[in-house]
Amino acid sequence: MNETAGATSSGGGLIILATFLVGLMLSQIPLPHVIEWARPEWVAMILIYWVMALPHRVGMGMAFSLGLFLDVIKGSVLGLNALSLTIIAFLTLLLHQRLRMFPLVQQAMMVMVLVGINQLLFHWMQGFTGYTGDSLLFLLPCLVSAVLWPWMFVVLRGIRRLFRIK
Repeated sequence: MNETAGATSSGGGLIILATFLVGLMLSQIPLPHVIEWARPEWVAMILIYWVMALPHRVGMGMAFSLGLFLDVIKGSVLGLNALSLTIIAFLTLLLHQRLRMFPLVQQAMMVMVLVGINQLLFHWMQGFTGYTGDSLLFLLPCLVSAVLWPWMFVVLRGIRRLFRIK
């Protein structure tokens, strides 16, 4: 019995990393140009879930590392995603006890706000690097992420319970 508990706790970190890897892959799947702007922020949603569910295991260090990895994968300026995901992790850490108590619809609204902050920060920092966008289409992923949040929450909670990650 004791060996099983040890295997579960050490395996939990690998499962968490695997969910982040799936999020990174989903963020790179090619989409038609028409819906490219509506791509959900998979990595940010998965980060919000794990910080909310396990704040003692997933935090700002993981968010920064994940952001650097996302910068390298997307070919963006090094540190843009890292800074915005770290700020999102910090805000989620501040609110994690309240977020846990909210029903899924209210959580989805908070996810929309957090992903919106992520998008605004990223767009603002891209402005410093020379990228200029004229429309507000860059905010569309926060709406799509909020719509997908209840399903994302249920899937990740199921994974956490299945593998007994604590």
